[in-house]
Order: sequence, then C-alpha cells, then structure tokens
Amino acid sequence: MPEDNSDYDLVKGFLNGDETSFNKIVNKYKHKIYWHARRMTGNHLDADEVVQEVLLVMYRKLKDFQFKSSLYTWIFRIVSTRSLNFLRKRSLRNIISFDDPATGLLRSREDFIDNYEMAEKLQRIDKLLQKLPAKQREVFIMRNYDELSYEEISKLTGKSIGGLKANYFHGVNKIMELMKDYEN
Repeated sequence: MPEDNSDYDLVKGFLNGDETSFNKIVNKYKHKIYWHARRMTGNHLDADEVVQEVLLVMYRKLKDFQFKSSLYTWIFRIVSTRSLNFLRKRSLRNIISFDDPATGLLRSREDFIDNYEMAEKLQRIDKLLQKLPAKQREVFIMRNYDELSYEEISKLTGKSIGGLKANYFHGVNKIMELMKDYEN
C-alpha cells in the first residue's frame, strides 16, 4: 500500500484485516487528536489519557464507520466527546501543567529567552481557556486553533450554528475579561 492512501482505502484495508492500515490512520491524525484533547483538557497527562481512550474507541468502532461523513469528522467527534466526558468526570480543580515547554536544543541565550516567553504566553492562554465553561472552550478551540468554520463545527458537534456562535461570543468575551484581570 502506498503511503498516501485515502482514508477510504485505509478504512477498507483495516476492515479487511490489515492492521497496518489502522496504524496509518493513527499516524495521519495523531497530532490533531492530541492537540485537540490537550487544548480541551489543559495538560499533557490528561490529553494522553483522552488520546488513549480515543484510539481504543476508534479501533473498536471503525467497523461501524459508514462513510456518511469524512473520517476526520468522525475522529474529531470522538475526540470532542471523550474530552468533554473527561472534563465532566474530573472533579479536581485545574491542574497546572509542569510540562517542559522548551523542546529541542537551545542554541543561544536569546533562544532560551524567546522559548521561555513563548512558553509563558502559551501557559497563560491554556490557564485562561481552562476558566471557560467546556462548551465555550470547545468552540473557541475549534474556531481559533483548529481553524474550523461554524458549519464544520456544527457537523462535528451536532449543535446549531446559532448556538455555536453564542458560545463563541461568550467565550471570547470571557477571555477578554480574564486577560484584563490578568494584566492588572
């Protein structure tokens, strides 16, 4: 099988017993799965837990996939649903992530300062996102990080475009409010 197989070919291959087809699907979408879960949950460990659950669900349920939507849409729904379920179950307060934001080798003092400042900004945004209600955070992430249209988000979540716009509007206002408080 060539590396650039279509999703259709990969799903059919898996359904016909080719386990490597599933691995190719995972490799194709693993970064999007992880980053959506990470933004929803707010930290690496929780995102990893969600990702593991998503992969298990994908493996078990791929036989039921009927190509009524794109494979990406189907996977994205699973990630969103599992992330929201995880957030509902999590009874602990927000966990501050101590992940090492600097990856790779730093070549100079300036690189270190730039990476540190970027990590601080990303950590601040992650903390602010965690203060949004889950539905507002989901729409905010899909619009701003995943760069999806309201129509695409509606297909993924099954929610009305009007409701999504309202959640986004309230989420943006809340973020702006929190940013003002953070700066003062």
